[in-house]
Amino acid sequence: MSVSAPIGLRIRHPHFEVPDDFDPRWNRRAPEFACVANSVSLLMPYIEPYFVRSTRAVLEGPEGLEPDLRRRAEAYAAQEASHHREHRRFNDLIRRRYRRLGAIERAVRRTYAWLGRTRSLEFSVAFAAASECIAYTIARWTADHYRDVLAGAAPVAHDLFMWHLAEEVEHKSVAFDIDRAYRHSGARYLGAGVVSLALLAVFSIASTVVMLARDHLLHRPTTWWRLLRWALSFWFALAPALAVSAMRSHHPSQLSDPSFYAAWLRSHDGAMSASDQGALDVS
Repeated sequence: MSVSAPIGLRIRHPHFEVPDDFDPRWNRRAPEFACVANSVSLLMPYIEPYFVRSTRAVLEGPEGLEPDLRRRAEAYAAQEASHHREHRRFNDLIRRRYRRLGAIERAVRRTYAWLGRTRSLEFSVAFAAASECIAYTIARWTADHYRDVLAGAAPVAHDLFMWHLAEEVEHKSVAFDIDRAYRHSGARYLGAGVVSLALLAVFSIASTVVMLARDHLLHRPTTWWRLLRWALSFWFALAPALAVSAMRSHHPSQLSDPSFYAAWLRSHDGAMSASDQGALDVS
């Protein structure tokens, strides 16, 4: 299926100044969501380098990609590398408050390193594509629930997650197109999606419980009510999205994006030194 490239995929180099006294409970109106978002943030320094390495392996391989997709793949890899860098800084402060997250983070690091060492490039590319479908659904879900989960958040946390989600929307088609161009298998894509979702669920739930316990929120009925409501609404958004994304006739460009992410990026691009060149390295 031939689909035109999206316009405006840009490489940004933001730097979010997180003060040393930053409170990881960054949204007093929805502290449970702050814990969930922090849990997802803890995965970023490990899962996104996996995406970047997979993408660059395809770019450097003998089969390569056609020029337009190559350009978008390079920009996608640079955006993901930037996410990894900024979340690592943010996560340093999260770990200071929640010391017990160390064991979970070590398990995360070992798991994604193991995937990178042992899985085929075909699986890794499919894993990235399915994970980007999940990330795009998270972005759409957050847009629909913005007043519940991000309104009133501390500015640095708000902007970090808004920037990340906005770029997930911006590059929603790239990993999908790479997978379709590189030995695509529908069964492998769905299998990789199940693995990606399972890892996201296991690690984020474990980290969220640690943070909620530390903040004495586990015993509150409102905590469980909010988490259950959010989880159910997200699942009903994600399940059909992941299934539809595996259909031969589907392409992410067919989906309507939340408009306020693009507006947010336009208002912040100058401060983030946007450019169209220069991929970032991932160690």
